[in-house]
Amino acid sequence: MSETTTDLDAFRLETRAWLEANCPPEMRQPPKTEADVCWGGKRFTFQSEAQRLWLQRMGERGWTVPAWPREYGGGGLSHAEAAVLREEMARLRCRPPLQSFGIWMLGPALLKYGSEEQKRHYLRQIARGEIRWCQGYSEPNAGSDLASLATKAQVKDDHFLVDGQKIWTSYADESDWMFCLVRTDTSRKHTGISFILIDMTTPGVSTRPIRLISGKSPFCETFFDNVKVPLANLVGELNAGWTIAKYLLTHEREMIGAIGERALPPPVGRYALERIGRDEQGRLDDPVLRAGIARFEVDEAAFRAWLKLAGEQARAGEAHPAVSSALKYYGAELNKRRWELMIAAGGADALEWEGARSQEGTAARTWLRTKGNSIEGGTSEVQLNVVAKRVLGLPGA
Repeated sequence: MSETTTDLDAFRLETRAWLEANCPPEMRQPPKTEADVCWGGKRFTFQSEAQRLWLQRMGERGWTVPAWPREYGGGGLSHAEAAVLREEMARLRCRPPLQSFGIWMLGPALLKYGSEEQKRHYLRQIARGEIRWCQGYSEPNAGSDLASLATKAQVKDDHFLVDGQKIWTSYADESDWMFCLVRTDTSRKHTGISFILIDMTTPGVSTRPIRLISGKSPFCETFFDNVKVPLANLVGELNAGWTIAKYLLTHEREMIGAIGERALPPPVGRYALERIGRDEQGRLDDPVLRAGIARFEVDEAAFRAWLKLAGEQARAGEAHPAVSSALKYYGAELNKRRWELMIAAGGADALEWEGARSQEGTAARTWLRTKGNSIEGGTSEVQLNVVAKRVLGLPGA
C-alpha cells in the first residue's frame, strides 16, 4: 500500500529530527580530500570519530541502504520514504555515510540473482561497511567488447581454478572481495561466462596499481594464478553470468551518471563567487563564465529531474532498456563540464598541484579524473551507439 501524504509528512519530520540529532557537524561539510570519503572494509581507516560514528548510526538504522529489506541489513523503507530521506540529507548537506560498489552494483545483483545464503551473508556486511568490493570485468583484450573476456575458471571437484588477468579494477588493492566475470565455457561467447565472488586474500591473487595522469592510482591490474574459489561463490547458474553482468552494468552506468550529484560537490556558482566576486550589479564579475555556469545549472536541474523520473519508471517496470546508457553518457559529460567550470573559476590557483592552499591539488586532480567518466562503465561512444540503435532505431554500422 502506498503512503499517504500525511504518512510521508510525518516520516519527513521524524527523519529530519533524527538527522539533526545524529549527523555530526563535521559530516555536514563536503569531503576536503579523497581520504574523507568513507569506503568501509577491513583495510579502511576512519579519518575521525565523527566519520566512524556517522557510519555506525546510519548502519544500525539500515539507512546506508534504506530501500533494502531489513533482513539483509537495509532500512526496509518504501521508495517514497527513501526519497524523503535523500531530500532531508541533502537539505542538511549530510555526507553519504558510506560509498560502496557493494551498494551501487553488487547489492542489486545479489538481491535479484543471489542465493538466500549469499544474500544473508554478504548483504549485511555491505550495509554495515564491513566488506569492500571491487569489480573484475575489463581485461587487456576485453574492454568495450566485454564478452571477449578470457580469464578462465575451470571446475575442479568442489572449487573453481581461476587463471587470468583483469584491468581497471578500481581500488582492487584496498578491497576485501571482488565480483568477477570468468569464462567457464570456451566454446561459447556470451553464454560461456559465469559470475563468481573472489576473496582477495586467496593465494594466487595479486594486484598492481596503475598510476594515472592525476597522480593517483585508483585503478589496478589484478592477476589470478591458480586461484581456488569455492563453487558456493558462484552467483546464479553456471554459464549464466552474462545476464547478471548486463543487469549489474545498468546500475554501474546509473551510478557513474549520478556521480556529480551523489558526491555533493560545492555549487559551481557559489564556488565562482568566492573566487571572482560580484560586479556592480551583484552578478558574477565575469560575463562569459557567468553564462557558462547558468547553462550548466539549468542542465544540472534538468538532469536531477530526469534521474528522479528514471528511478520512478524503473520501480514501476516502465523504464526503457537504454535509459541507463543515456543517463551514464549525459551524467558523465555533465560532471566533466562541472569541473571545467570549477577550474575556470579558480584560475591559476586551481591548477596548483600540491600544497595546503589547494588541498594537495584537489581541484586539478579531480578535473583530470573526470575525463575517465566517459570511459568507465562503457565509453561514451558505446553509450551513444546504444541510444542510437535502441531509442532512435538507427541501423548498426
